[in-house]
Amino acid sequence: MKPAPSMVVSMRLPTESGKRLKRMANRHGWTPSDASARLVEEGLRRSEFAFIDFRDTPAGRQACIQASSLAVWEIMLLIRGYKGDAAAVVKHLGWPQVKVQAAVHYAEAFPAEIDEAIAENDAMDFEALKRMLPQAVEFVPRKAAKR
Repeated sequence: MKPAPSMVVSMRLPTESGKRLKRMANRHGWTPSDASARLVEEGLRRSEFAFIDFRDTPAGRQACIQASSLAVWEIMLLIRGYKGDAAAVVKHLGWPQVKVQAAVHYAEAFPAEIDEAIAENDAMDFEALKRMLPQAVEFVPRKAAKR
């Protein structure tokens, strides 16, 4: 999420919540203020968009589809691969249509976020991927046997 014009909103948290917020901020290298702003923004987005959740990934926090391992940008990449045919993606994933549509609606509302994630993916090569995911193994298909 990119910084936008902001306003100051004061809030009081229970002591334990404040400690947890500080731990989260430290874990991500954020200030407690940045962490709380991010959590509020993510909470608002969750309430505004069905099936959207946010997760920490090796590439940072990302909007994902609930009860799946896929980020919204990955679904949009599939839609791009199917030349805009969301119904083909529904069939490919074996998902209810509403989940794919939820990703589309989120991407329409936050196109810069999704476009940036897709651009980062497009720029990724296998060597960079191995640095992020040490368990990655390159798949090299064998040539089909001649008959």
